[in-house]
Amino acid sequence: MKKVLIYIQLVIGLCCISLDAQAQAKRPTLMVIPADAWCREHGFMTATEPQHADYARALTTDEDLLPVVAKIGELMAEQDFPLKDLGQQLRSGDTLLQRVQADIFLEVAWKLNKIGPKRSVTYTLRGLDAYTNKQVATASGTGKPSFSAELPVLLQEAVIEQMDAFQEQLLQHFDDLFENGREVSIAVVIDEGADFNFDTEFDGDPLTDLLDDWMAQNTVGNRYSLSQAQERSLLFEQVRIPMMSDNGMAMDARRFATQLRRDLQPLGLKARVTTDGLGKATVHLSKN
Repeated sequence: MKKVLIYIQLVIGLCCISLDAQAQAKRPTLMVIPADAWCREHGFMTATEPQHADYARALTTDEDLLPVVAKIGELMAEQDFPLKDLGQQLRSGDTLLQRVQADIFLEVAWKLNKIGPKRSVTYTLRGLDAYTNKQVATASGTGKPSFSAELPVLLQEAVIEQMDAFQEQLLQHFDDLFENGREVSIAVVIDEGADFNFDTEFDGDPLTDLLDDWMAQNTVGNRYSLSQAQERSLLFEQVRIPMMSDNGMAMDARRFATQLRRDLQPLGLKARVTTDGLGKATVHLSKN
């Protein structure tokens, strides 16, 4: 009997470990960044077009930014969300967030209010899907006036009341990705000079139909939309791809498009893949 009890306890323990590991695996990787509106207001946008936030200059110039980013990250880390550090990514050469392998960007903006000797913080915190740039979570408000002189403390006091609801929104979005697939956009373009178009038949079927069938077979739940169809270009949007590839790697638009490129090779088509961030890829077709 004692051995049976020990065995049962061991099985229960292993199950708990497995469930905990699954829960940890399902938490999105986050990166805290200053909002574009905040960067624009404080003069931290690049001078060249297309303009984007100059995070490196903001971090080294604005004395409040790093403590604010650190405080928001600390609040998320307390709930076991894995974090990517903005400063570390910049030091490693990733000046554009399109190359950062985070699932969700936490975009924070704030304004310091002064009421006599007291101060408070008005803030906006948004969760943006790194692949689509769509808002998936939001929290905003103004903290209670305080004599505290430290901005991170004021921000924490302001944010903390809504943090549970905000984190729940993040988890709901991530659960949806695991169930219904991550959303990306895939374009297919026929290069100039090619002697075929999307109506050309390969193995007895028009190329458009072959691509449509491939999308149906490889997307999660057959979820995608052929939003644009022109003579030499197709655009598939709201393409739901698996979170993980067969080899256990995180799936993104480039990996998914590369899979399509490989599957087109037996048709005698030469293809190459270009990307625009994590969530957009283009397959360029030409004849071998």
